[in-house]
Amino acid sequence: MITRENIRDLANFECPEGCAVSFYFQPRTPQNKSHREEAILVKDLVREAMREAEKSGRNGSPRADLERIAALAEGLRGNHARGRAIFACASKNLWQEFDLPPRLPETRLFVNRRFHLKPLAAIGDALSRTCVLVIDRTRARIFELWLDEVTEKEDFINSLPRRGRSDGWGGYDAGHAERHVGNEAMQFFKQMSDRLRELQEAGYERFWIGCREETWPEIEHHLHPYVQQRLAGHFSADPATVTGEEIRRQVDQLTEQQAAGRRRDLVRGVIAESSRDARGALGLKRVLEALETREAQILLLSEKFSAAGAQCPNCGHLDAGVPANCALCGHPASEFDDISDAVLARAVQNGIEVVYIKDEPEMAELSRYDGIAALLRFRADQNTEMRKAG
Repeated sequence: MITRENIRDLANFECPEGCAVSFYFQPRTPQNKSHREEAILVKDLVREAMREAEKSGRNGSPRADLERIAALAEGLRGNHARGRAIFACASKNLWQEFDLPPRLPETRLFVNRRFHLKPLAAIGDALSRTCVLVIDRTRARIFELWLDEVTEKEDFINSLPRRGRSDGWGGYDAGHAERHVGNEAMQFFKQMSDRLRELQEAGYERFWIGCREETWPEIEHHLHPYVQQRLAGHFSADPATVTGEEIRRQVDQLTEQQAAGRRRDLVRGVIAESSRDARGALGLKRVLEALETREAQILLLSEKFSAAGAQCPNCGHLDAGVPANCALCGHPASEFDDISDAVLARAVQNGIEVVYIKDEPEMAELSRYDGIAALLRFRADQNTEMRKAG
């Protein structure tokens, strides 16, 4: 399982010789039972990467890593398989493989100074550890959702007391029994809320709850504030009959709806903030400034973003142009054909959320500003030192 710590480590990695290999495999339905198409595609990508490496005359050749990826190609299978990511650099004795949800744009291979992390930004939500509680007054089931798989972890039964044959004098016994049942249900909801709190402390990042609509207010009332902060939403489900596949389908659908709405709101919000000279940064030059001054809170990156740039190997300054020397310290700068990996690495290193913009209307709006923008935590030119520190 790839974690945010893994991604942070990958973002910190740099190979001056330009031999950092990033391989992403996106499974697809094969045209025949031999599954040969994917193996042929991977080997073609490897051959092209080797030609480029020889042409550029890299000091530390990535050939060994590329040959190893080509050898693995025969074992890759499409049609319901997981995606795969491999990050390697033989000169640094590094080789890491990770399973991914099969939602990558395509199978790709990159060789550069940094690992290519943009595809991970496209599937960021699926990398979160997600817990799903499906509950009613008598039963609760807890599932883990990771990548495209749902695993049932726990199953709880609440044995509510049975009502007697008689309602008693004036219906008193019936009312008493009903109140007792209600109290037992409340205790069960509280018990499950406490269990979610334990799971939150154990590292789960998002929570979904499936229940009947009429019981949702009662369940929500008992949720711990820390769980509520990580609560993605709730949906209709019956713990007695729901299946893992139904849970996955509902959660995926609701997650995408929420994500699409948030992407739309973020793009429009950043543009509006920038227009009134507030907490919006538009275009590569302004975003690089925001990353350097740590103003940025959320980085918005279009699927099609690509731009030349440079980075100073001495002080780390990123530049939207391709200057011969660093604008800050005067040290010779290193040029990039595409600065995206350096931008993503800086964002990950600084703990900045990255939102990948893949919806056509939002991409069109963002494309007017180089395909990159940022929502700011503050404006460095409008804040006192005390407010910036906060």
